[in-house]
Order: sequence, then structure tokens, then C-alpha cells
Amino acid sequence: MPTTGRARSEQEQKQAVAEALADARRLTLDLVAPLSRADLVGQHSTIMSPLVWDLAHIGYFEELWLSRHVGGDEPLLEGGDRLYDAFENERAARADLPLLDPDAAVAYLARVRERALGVLIGADLDPADPLLADGYVYGLVLQHELQHQETMLQTIALRTAGRPYPEPPRAAPPRDDVADGDEVLVEAGPFVLGATGDGWSYDNERDPHEIDLPPYWIDRSPVTAGAYNDFVEARGYEEPSHWTAEGWAWRIEAGLEHPHFWRREADGSWSVLRLGCRIPLDPAEPVQHVCWYEADAYARWAGKRLPTEPEWEKAATWEPGGGKRPRPWGDEGAGPEHANLGRRRHGPAPIGSYPAGESPAGCRQLLGDVWEWTSSDFLPYPGFRAFPYPEYSDVFLGSEYKVLRGGSWATQPAVARPTFRNWDLPIRRQLFAGFRCARDA
Repeated sequence: MPTTGRARSEQEQKQAVAEALADARRLTLDLVAPLSRADLVGQHSTIMSPLVWDLAHIGYFEELWLSRHVGGDEPLLEGGDRLYDAFENERAARADLPLLDPDAAVAYLARVRERALGVLIGADLDPADPLLADGYVYGLVLQHELQHQETMLQTIALRTAGRPYPEPPRAAPPRDDVADGDEVLVEAGPFVLGATGDGWSYDNERDPHEIDLPPYWIDRSPVTAGAYNDFVEARGYEEPSHWTAEGWAWRIEAGLEHPHFWRREADGSWSVLRLGCRIPLDPAEPVQHVCWYEADAYARWAGKRLPTEPEWEKAATWEPGGGKRPRPWGDEGAGPEHANLGRRRHGPAPIGSYPAGESPAGCRQLLGDVWEWTSSDFLPYPGFRAFPYPEYSDVFLGSEYKVLRGGSWATQPAVARPTFRNWDLPIRRQLFAGFRCARDA
């Protein structure tokens, strides 16, 4: 019988989903391949899970949504809901659970994937069902796995023993001259905030709505390690006037004196520990591993401020005269000429890199390199509805968390979109996070 137009389209969509899931799984297994069993089962930080928990949790989430929710299958793993539901056990306690060992976790991933692909073949991607329309549930599972890869890399960076993590060959990125501290002016006017055309966007990115922003200046590039070092050398960590009251209290309690992983060497220079290897600090790289309080203190010291979420997104996507780009450079996917994404290099690229990725406003390196702290609390957009489950966004919404934008060098391109909203506590420094500054015009 001839295949209908809808069936052809759906068949092609299913093939694309299966290929994307396979690519994500390859990246996950490649990520853990260089690690020892001790690396995988150890608790490297109380704020992070053992890597073997993340590994099995990736499979559990896929099983939950693709095999059980869509396929109606029975659970594969006895006790999985207790062991691998992220809300059942605190991260610090997960190493004490009867977790699958590394080999068993990888085998579990394979069993789950076999079931999930079987469900995909028979699934009806019904446009009337929001969970299945455009393959949304598959995009949910795919992005979840890609996001956990970055979380796992944060854990790998926090290891205090074991071999340095191997870095891929580091090709020099395309680059031209951009001065540290250059600013661009973003004109006043209306702007649509939020996801407008991405069928796999998360609930917290929806619904798009128009806002009107006054003019403002924003840094063309993220703040560099060299510029941040000027703040350190100017005794910025010793002057409470640069810090919020909460930030100063945290600086004292945590004993903060410089960004995470920095160390002063005998000759007075700085080095940085990166995935187990200590290297000289590159002053041209965007600073990373700073918490929100540190970013905010630097901005105050520099006579500026952190941009708001809408300011960041407008600088990344707005086209003068109206319109909004899906990415700073346009409709194209993120290629190696556009952005430092997908673990192509282990660390940020120097500022001035990726001229082809520049936004219409003139900003560089908005996607990739470092997540960028904004001044905004993680609050819902007007009309917010939790979908498909409240534990992704709804339980975190509020003033306790600050929003980060843009993705890092460890973020996969499928996740790095200008409307994506990351969030974390303002004290967190394990993130591959930096910032750029803004000021009123």
C-alpha cells in the first residue's frame, strides 16, 4: 500500500529521532570511557552525584518516559524509582545506595534503548497530543541525556585524584581583534522574549511574550580571566562595598579569594586546574567557575551591572527593525565556525573568537564558551504551565535561583539555544559559568 504523506513525514521524523538518540548515547559512553571504576563510583563532591548514578539515571529517565509513559511497559529495574528518581535521594547520599555498578549501568542503558526504539517504531506522533506532537517526548529524553553529560563533566572536573581527563586535539578557533571591555548599544523598543518556533523547548521558555526595553549597553564579549584578575589584584575580595550583603556573608563563610580552581604560583602568576591538569591561566579566555555573587561583585566594581534575562536574549537574537533570530548568527545550526560547543575544546576560547557567530547587535560568544549569569531570578513567564512534569521547572521557580544563559564549551548544540533558561543557586561555582556586564544607556 502506498505510504501517505503524513506517514512519510512521520517515518522521516522517527529516523531523525533514532539517529539523534544514538549520537547522544555515543557521546555519553565516550565521556565515561577514559574513567576508572573508582572515578565512576566515587563521591567527588557532596553537591554532585557519583558518576555511575548519573549514568543509570539517564537510562531510568528514558525508560520512564519512552517505555513506560509512551509504551505502557512494566519497569525494567526493580527499585529504580527509589534509586534513580532525582527527588528521592539527596546527591550527597547517593553513593551509599545499592546502585548498579558501571558495567551493569551500561547494560541497563542498552536494554532501555532497545525497548525505547521498539516503542518509537509503533508510536503515533499525534499532533493533538502535546507529549507526542513533533516527537516532543523524544526531544525531552534526548536533551536530558545531553544535559547530564555536562553535569557529569562538572563532576569529573571536581575530582581530586586520578589521571587528568584527556582533551581532544585543540584547533585554534577563527578569531579577529576584539578589545577586552568593548561594549555595544542595544536600541530601545519592543522585543519578543521566549521560544517562538522550537517544538522541543522547555516549559519555562514558553510562552513568548512582548516586552519593551529601554536602551542599554552590554559587553561585546564575556569578561575575561585577565579582566577578572584585575578585580582580584585590586583587592576586590576584601572590599564589602562591591558585594551584596548576602554575597559578602557568603564570601566570608566560604573563604572566597579568587575563582574556583585558580592557584597563585611561586612566581606570582596564576594557574588553573582543568579536568585534572594544571595549566597557566590564559588572560584572554572568558573567566569561568565564578558564582553569581562573584560575578555581581565584579560588575559593581567595574561600575556596571549584570544584564537582565531579557537584555541578554535581546542582545543575542533581536534584529533591528523587528524580528528574532533562532540563533545569534541566523537559521544555521551551530557549526565550528559559529561557537565553542560540544566539548570541541576543554575550556573557553579567547575573546574575539567566532566572528561568524556574532549577533546583529554585535555581541560575540553568546552561545558556548561559558554560561553567563544574569541578574534575573528564575521566575515563570506569563501564562506558565508545567509540562510535562512539575519537577523540571515548577519546583525551582522563585527568587532562590538565578538564571544563566547561553551554554558553555561543554554544552551540546541541541541544547544551546538563546531562549534556554539554566538556573542555579548564586553560590554555585562548579558550573562552567562566567558572565558579561551591562549598563544603562
